[in-house]
Amino acid sequence: MKNSRFLKACRLEPVDATPVWFMRQAGRYMSEYQTLRRKYSLLQLCRTPDLATEVTLQPVQRIDVDAAILFSDLLLPFEPMGLHFDFVAGEGPAIENPVRSIDDIARLKKFEPREALSHVLETIKLVQHELDERLPLIGFAGAPFTLASYAIEGGHSNNFGHTKTLMYRHPDAWHQLCKKFSTIVADYLIAQIEAGVNAIQVFDSWVGVLNQTDYKEFVLPHTRHIFDTIGKRVPTIHFGTGTTTILEDLRDAGGDVIGVDWRLPIDLAWERIGHSRAVQGNLDPTLLLGPQERLLEKTEDILAKVNRQPGHIFNLGHGILPSTPVENVQILAKHVHTISERVA
Repeated sequence: MKNSRFLKACRLEPVDATPVWFMRQAGRYMSEYQTLRRKYSLLQLCRTPDLATEVTLQPVQRIDVDAAILFSDLLLPFEPMGLHFDFVAGEGPAIENPVRSIDDIARLKKFEPREALSHVLETIKLVQHELDERLPLIGFAGAPFTLASYAIEGGHSNNFGHTKTLMYRHPDAWHQLCKKFSTIVADYLIAQIEAGVNAIQVFDSWVGVLNQTDYKEFVLPHTRHIFDTIGKRVPTIHFGTGTTTILEDLRDAGGDVIGVDWRLPIDLAWERIGHSRAVQGNLDPTLLLGPQERLLEKTEDILAKVNRQPGHIFNLGHGILPSTPVENVQILAKHVHTISERVA
């Protein structure tokens, strides 16, 4: 397993072809998933190990990817913390009791992930049994800023007004909140590693709304705590979107691999990050919706910019969109392998 393309790329080792996997590769764009969703809610899928295992394996069975990623959700730690939520059709997650005050932060509960989220750990064991060493499995969790934003806003937000208000008006309370999340996330990810994942990714999906000064003051120490706590147990990936202005700070916060979105050419991003780290990315997900000729052209452009530098994992700049044709994802994965093998 340690000689898989994906894990070798995480370690900056040469590979026979560029490894590829996709954020949200298990999910809404697949007909098999849609069939299950007509029977079960999203939370039912996440909380039922047999079903979560089935969804995790669906893309592996149809797409030539070099890693599986656990089917789960960033917000699963919320419920045992006392934050009640559900998913609203067309809107995403809705938190019933968002965090808006210092008292709300104080009421958040600590919990043992090996008990409260045991269904996730059972899913990992089932998936690894089915994979049988064929592919590495990636576990994941949300970063403190993204989790705090969801908790404070009560769901998605356009301007993160509630989040920034609490951050600026009550910085001590903000740090207390992020410390709670960083402690929980680090322990949760270690539990995933103990259950058998081969790598982990920390998603900071909303961190791009911050400027560099605020990131350094309010976020970096808490995210760094997660990576420092995990140490070298398994390769770690640090991903955020809209991070053009904070790439170096994202690197400093931690991660063996830094995920890059599509807003900056990957060679320029890697130059800023430094070639002592691997990089992951960075195709615009909307290219999977358009003509295949342009999709493949832009894919080749990314591979050309990387120029066979060890340590590149091909991925999107964010997750696969729900309306993406499966055949485009299949063609993309195959093309990455074909082109990178040809130039190797």
